[in-house]
Amino acid sequence: MATSVLSRQLSENGALIERHWQELNSRRRLYTTLGLSILALTLFASLWFANDSNAGKFVDRLPHFFDFVGDLMPRDAMEIGRALLDLPSPYDDGSFKYNYPEGRLYLTDGVYIPEYVHKMLETVNIAIFSTVLGVFFGFILCFLAASNLMPNPWIRGGVRRLMEVLRAFPEVVIAGFFLAILSLGPIPAIAAVSIHTIGALGKLFFEVVENADMKPEEGLRAVGANWIERVWFGIVPQVMPNFVSYFLLRLEINVRASTIIGAVGGGGIGELLRLSIGQGHQAKTLAIVLLLFATIFAVDQFSAWLRRRLVGDQAFELAQ
Repeated sequence: MATSVLSRQLSENGALIERHWQELNSRRRLYTTLGLSILALTLFASLWFANDSNAGKFVDRLPHFFDFVGDLMPRDAMEIGRALLDLPSPYDDGSFKYNYPEGRLYLTDGVYIPEYVHKMLETVNIAIFSTVLGVFFGFILCFLAASNLMPNPWIRGGVRRLMEVLRAFPEVVIAGFFLAILSLGPIPAIAAVSIHTIGALGKLFFEVVENADMKPEEGLRAVGANWIERVWFGIVPQVMPNFVSYFLLRLEINVRASTIIGAVGGGGIGELLRLSIGQGHQAKTLAIVLLLFATIFAVDQFSAWLRRRLVGDQAFELAQ
């Protein structure tokens, strides 16, 4: 009724536009309904296939989804702290489940580093070293891949294809390859995370470079500066804040990636987490999970603080 009244008030062209808009709106609703219907049908078919092919019957096991959480509850809450700090447990029966002091790393006769803290530091070291390597090589490659700085299509295309290959496979797949060659330990983890980081950061970096203001570069070109001088003095000062931000973001990602690689033999806290889950050691598992959360939170807060120090509070206030 309101539409017909509005149509009488519009001119002939206005009524035509109104009808066209109504047609487009009806078509959009139709496409939205069809899309949601196809999505719902696909989801139902996927769940049906999963339930039919799963040995434990997917749908039948859904009510037991949170049983694993209940199985993780230790005998008392203090066991988590004892496991985290390698303190003796009153429930020690000689089994691996309560052998917390066995993992201590003694610095002197009376001073030690708890096992999980030591392994967490190893994981963070893997992440930091891998990220630094990734930033170093990504920084070099990004300027060769940027279309506004590298006119040669063969060099630009070759560098871009190289970075695509480096980031094509997940870190855990690359780590599996290096573990087969270099054996277990942190070195394969560093190699795997570094390779993926070079490809990922290189892409992010050259996209930032391509959006940089080229006027400083043109001015340096006019006074006879070479390519390296134009990049270093004309482009780098503009893109460095974004580079640092991506570096800190990638550091957070690599802490998690190093943990996952540790679970397949790459050293660090990941292997201990896998063992504690597989052996049903509740207090050890929760201690490692809490330590992971605390570490990632600390890295995130440090990243935010460092970004504010480098960019300034004014940039954050303007963004808000």
